[in-house]
Amino acid sequence: MNNNTGDDHQMPNPAWIDGKTCDLSEATVRLEDRAYFFGDGIYEAIRVYSKNPFYLQAHLDRLHRSADAINLKLPYSDEEISSACSDLIRLSGYDEAYIYMQVSRGVAPREHSFPKNAKPSMSIYVREIPSAMIEQVARPAACITVPDERWMNCYIKSVNLLPNCLARQQAVEAGASEAILYRPGGVVTEGTRSNIFAVIGGEVRTHPESNLILSGITRRIILDIIASLRIPCREEAFTLEELPSASEVWVTSTISELQPVAGINGSAVKGNLPGEYAKAVKAEFKKEVDSVRA
Repeated sequence: MNNNTGDDHQMPNPAWIDGKTCDLSEATVRLEDRAYFFGDGIYEAIRVYSKNPFYLQAHLDRLHRSADAINLKLPYSDEEISSACSDLIRLSGYDEAYIYMQVSRGVAPREHSFPKNAKPSMSIYVREIPSAMIEQVARPAACITVPDERWMNCYIKSVNLLPNCLARQQAVEAGASEAILYRPGGVVTEGTRSNIFAVIGGEVRTHPESNLILSGITRRIILDIIASLRIPCREEAFTLEELPSASEVWVTSTISELQPVAGINGSAVKGNLPGEYAKAVKAEFKKEVDSVRA
């Protein structure tokens, strides 16, 4: 498959749809696409540092897991997808950016059951990460807590994100940057677009991998760093009742990396910002990023 457009000129926000490249403003989706009708699709978002995608294969591995979970066959190989990403980054000319990729079950008349002959469709595009966003996530976050009203298969990176959007909007309207979600009994799961860590009793804790969370690539990198630093850590859920005793709280994601939380529901998180553990982990995370930039 040839992903090239025939020349090397730059194209702001280039998009790739089933092997064809165009400007994102010209990209279209068919009205009967099942991702549009039913949210019958999956996605990934990958950070780009100095024109290099960060942990691309880990994101592709998770894309495969999501596809398997909904009985969807990816229409392109990892090599073809990686090649398309490289071409889009080159065309964009962006140093700091993110890649968004989405796979739909395809186009078919509107019927809830899976169509027999629909061909899965894949789209990828690149957008620049503005300096204002980088500066924003470098500052401590303010959070609120919101009941987790999502479905029971959060481990699938599905395009069905309306509950996340509603909770995120609550946070924005409250002047916060993220909503920390919790299940019955006050069990903290994750954020609307992030994973949540807390340091309680000198030990880092975060919800274990399960159907209740989407295990972030950044989350996994940070857990590996914590292990290498021999920081006490348990992948064990904590509760809203325990949060006030936390000396550090972090949100982690592809865009924010590790962002300390300054306050929750208007109450300050005790301790310095960033905390001792956050500083140590962020320093090691920066080394990971620098290795990609080199």
